[in-house]
Amino acid sequence: MRNFILGIIIVLLVIVLGGLAVVNFGWFPTRADATPPSWETRIASSALDASMERHAPRIANPVPPTDENLIEGMKIYTMNCAVCHGTLDEKPSPLATSFYPPPPQLILMPPDDPEWHVYYAIRTGVRYSGMPAWSKALSDDDIWKVTAFLTRLEKLPPNVQDYWKKAFGVGPLPAGADHDSMPMKSDKTEPSKKP
Repeated sequence: MRNFILGIIIVLLVIVLGGLAVVNFGWFPTRADATPPSWETRIASSALDASMERHAPRIANPVPPTDENLIEGMKIYTMNCAVCHGTLDEKPSPLATSFYPPPPQLILMPPDDPEWHVYYAIRTGVRYSGMPAWSKALSDDDIWKVTAFLTRLEKLPPNVQDYWKKAFGVGPLPAGADHDSMPMKSDKTEPSKKP
């Protein structure tokens, strides 16, 4: 039994030392413009969802989803988020294939997560993804306005849709549109549904 336990410890040490060697000798890839393999995307998405489930408080949005607040959320999104997550003219972000993992293209593939989940991701950021913690730059009310806008992309009130059309030349994609068939800048990147 003692030799068995010693064998397990040695195997674990070899794995750890091997991993450190891979990292320290430069064998670990660091390119941000590479496409993550599907298994890595699945594992990362599952880990992100599990972490959100465990850590994000289930709080209701204190900012009412009025037309004014949704339009303000749209403006904040345009100024702070669109460069990574897609522009309101229904085009993917110019940086869509420049991050590892690629940022979700939220306008083309709206999030299907509850408000508390989206708010937490925006407020605290997402480690190892390039998504910053916006709580350092935006007020809580502004984060909630962006959250309200993003979680209602497919069911915005008519006045908000009209504002979008006037400001950007195109309106939001119709509810139920086949977002998966929307063109991407590169076939290398498949948009994710998580923020």
